[in-house]
This record gives sequence, structure tokens and C-alpha cells, in this order.
Amino acid sequence: VDRFLSLLHSISSGLSDTELDAMKFLCRDKIRKRKLETVQSGRELFSILMEQQEVAHDNLAFLRELLQEINRGDLLALLVHFEEQVTHAPDDQPDENEKPFDVMYAEIGIEWKRLMRELGMPEVKLDRIEAAYPFRLYEQLVQALREWQRWKGKDAKVADLIIALQGCNLKLVADKVEE
Repeated sequence: VDRFLSLLHSISSGLSDTELDAMKFLCRDKIRKRKLETVQSGRELFSILMEQQEVAHDNLAFLRELLQEINRGDLLALLVHFEEQVTHAPDDQPDENEKPFDVMYAEIGIEWKRLMRELGMPEVKLDRIEAAYPFRLYEQLVQALREWQRWKGKDAKVADLIIALQGCNLKLVADKVEE
């Protein structure tokens, strides 16, 4: 079972009708009124928010805000626990067969956040990566690039990475990546 969907199911099950109505009210600027009127459960609301990419396994900021606004600290604790598990999950470890990032690391180093900003990554994600791998610069870069790939999905193109490297005045690195 997908742990993210399980989290959303648990949160949905814990919502009263009044709390669901409050969450729907808070989503007015994200979801059209006509669509909101048809929502009868938290699951339905979360499905719409996922479709609109307002909520995802790696993007829980809006859901966190909703739970804070309706004063559901217990459900918020579930969300925080999920985030902590994801941050320390075994699949976050580098794959032995993965192509090394040595070329980029040697040239980018502490500028990895600048590159990720150039790629449009939200600051929250960058801070989370930095906190998860303190004092491990190489791992921060690797995880940031993985997160960018997950965040962008099929839209994560090497061409975008090259453009971002050039935007950071790292043309030599861009040339090496292009090769």
C-alpha cells in the first residue's frame, strides 16, 4: 500500500463534516466552486488537490496549512511523521549502479542550492534536503537532483539542467553534462 495514500486516507477518516467544510472553504482559490460543491469526503478533496498538483507525496505544505487552520494537531502530527519517514527512507540512499555526479559535484559544491533555485525548486524542498543531510554536500546535491526529477516528472529534461547550469555561470559544467 502506498504510504502517501494511506496518510491521506487516515486524515480523511479523521475529519468531521464541519472540518471538511472548513477545508473546502479554504480551497476556494484552488478549486472551482462547482467542483467543490460535489466534494463529500476528504478523499475526494485530496484527489482534486492531487490532480491540480497542490498536494503530492513530496509537496505537503498546502495540506499542512489546511490542518493548521482547522486546528487538527493530531492529524498534522501524522503528516509530520510521514515526512520524517520519507526523509529517512532507505530508498533515499544512492544506488550503486547510478551514474556518479562527481563532475557536477566538483564544480558546483556549495552552489547546489543556487542551481536548484535556477531549476525552480521551492525553497522548502531545498531546506528539507539540507536538514536531512547536514554537512554532506555531495549527498545534498544528489538528493536535490533526485528531488528535482521527482518534482518535474517527465518534464525533468537534461536540457533544462544545462540551461540552469549556464544560468549559474557554470558553462564548463554544462558542457561536461551535455557530453
